Amino acid sequence: MAASIVRAGVAPLARSYGSPLATVAMRLQHQRPSTVLDKHLQRPSAASTTTTIAIGARHFGTISSSSSSPSSISLLHGKAQSSPASSEVIYQKRSICSLSGVLNGSSLPKASKMSGNAKLLHENLWESDPELMKLIRSEKKRQIHGLEMIASENFTSLSVLQCLGSCLHNKYSEGLPGQRYYGGNEFIDEIELLAQKRALEAYGLNPEEWGCNVQPYSGSPANFAVYTGLIEPHGRIMGLDLPDGGHLTHGFMTATKKISATSIFFESMPYKVNPVTGLIDYDKLEESAKNFKPKIIIAGISCYSRCLDYKRFRQIADANGAYLFADMAHISGLVAAGIIPSPFEYADVVSTTTHKSLRGPRAGVIFFRKGVRSVKPNGDKVMYDLEAKINGAVFPGIQGGPHNHAIAGIATCMLQARTPEFKDYQVQVIRNAQALCKGLMNRGYSISTGGTDVHLVLVDLRPAGITGARAEYVLEEISIACNKNTVPGDKSALNPSGIRLGTPALTTRGLVESDMDQVVDFIDRGLKLSKEIAAVSGPKLVDFKRVLHEDATLNAKVQTLKEEVQTYSAKYPMPGYEDF
Repeated sequence: MAASIVRAGVAPLARSYGSPLATVAMRLQHQRPSTVLDKHLQRPSAASTTTTIAIGARHFGTISSSSSSPSSISLLHGKAQSSPASSEVIYQKRSICSLSGVLNGSSLPKASKMSGNAKLLHENLWESDPELMKLIRSEKKRQIHGLEMIASENFTSLSVLQCLGSCLHNKYSEGLPGQRYYGGNEFIDEIELLAQKRALEAYGLNPEEWGCNVQPYSGSPANFAVYTGLIEPHGRIMGLDLPDGGHLTHGFMTATKKISATSIFFESMPYKVNPVTGLIDYDKLEESAKNFKPKIIIAGISCYSRCLDYKRFRQIADANGAYLFADMAHISGLVAAGIIPSPFEYADVVSTTTHKSLRGPRAGVIFFRKGVRSVKPNGDKVMYDLEAKINGAVFPGIQGGPHNHAIAGIATCMLQARTPEFKDYQVQVIRNAQALCKGLMNRGYSISTGGTDVHLVLVDLRPAGITGARAEYVLEEISIACNKNTVPGDKSALNPSGIRLGTPALTTRGLVESDMDQVVDFIDRGLKLSKEIAAVSGPKLVDFKRVLHEDATLNAKVQTLKEEVQTYSAKYPMPGYEDF
């Protein structure tokens, strides 16, 4: 009997996988026991032996195995089906993962068994470390039963999670493809080149004009690598101020302390938003740049709900001989879908994380221009020299060995970003954000900038008499995750007056505009509860938390609302593995 194990088609990007599925094993004939794993179950000879190979959808989603006739065993969405073929199905209690499915360690041929601490190597996490597994499952339960509204979070796909838990984690590969400091990188090189190719394709970039580095561990080291590559220590940069919606890595500092490493090693001057409209004041940015003469101007946000004017940024950068660096970490999924303006038309360098709206692994990417930068009056061309600078800044400048499992995750998420389903998802993200915004405004809440063009909403709670910290805490207590955030005019990032709400994660789970009405109702009731609690506790947050838990009447209201939120949230599917 010929047999092979093949993985079935990748499941939809945002789907749930049924009930827990017991691992099943099929007795398969093969020519030599020692070649099962290497040859992926070749056709047998007359002299054959039997080896038990277990496969399981719990670990790898939808997996099927076939003999001479297709589908003798199919594991589809948590259900095992077998035909009357001669294959024998045996249920196993313990299993380990392999590239071709899930292997039962006790059933491996003797030639494949490991000496020494084989038990440590083959046990499932829930067997070897139940204490940790309990915590992981508790976090999974929290995600399923809560409304995740942190704008920088999302739920990635099963295929990305499979990359992150793959053998790629085992390989060291300092350097670039074809220029490694270690051997054994033949396939690692191919994976990284594939990730680079797909990243360029996801944003419609010509490889003659753009290159990219997919090795940054995340957004912060990616940004620091950009500064390190483009300018000398203490070079001048300008980014949107953190209290106005910028990011720590854009150079945040206070009057008494340099907070971000960016502000420690480089000289930063922030630009601001108009305190009334909440919109970036491009005229003042232009005036400040003329005086400060930055070498890099950063067009990027962490909490700003309007599209950026990249053309105006480019004009200001050109007037000052500066590089234009776009940090699109938050909006990269929306840019890939082509539904908001792209920074690539105007920027010299673009960085992004891949785990926010892009819905990939926790990693970063840097894109850099290639080719002609400018033409001198005499006709001589000035070429970009960013490729070597950026690559050298990432390694060996900032990082060591790249995370190859994350690079594989980047490759597959960039492939997903080119699908019609992904564009539909991003369109829905914005529709949900605008429905959320409208619903909150209808309830009397003030929204910074008066609306949103992207995936997030910044709620100014000053008119409601609520602090951002109390709002964040009470919403978390009712299983709605968001974050306190500064609003225009705030003096302290530690004691802000607003909350930031995002829709990427909710949209991944299938919520649409009509569902935002219920979400708004939960938020409104939670915020009103915070006012009730504050009326008893007084102004201090520590007293607010104490009263919330100790006052029986108020705590009962919190618990009732929490149960409603959790029951509502649990109705929606979650991508990835079912129980961890």
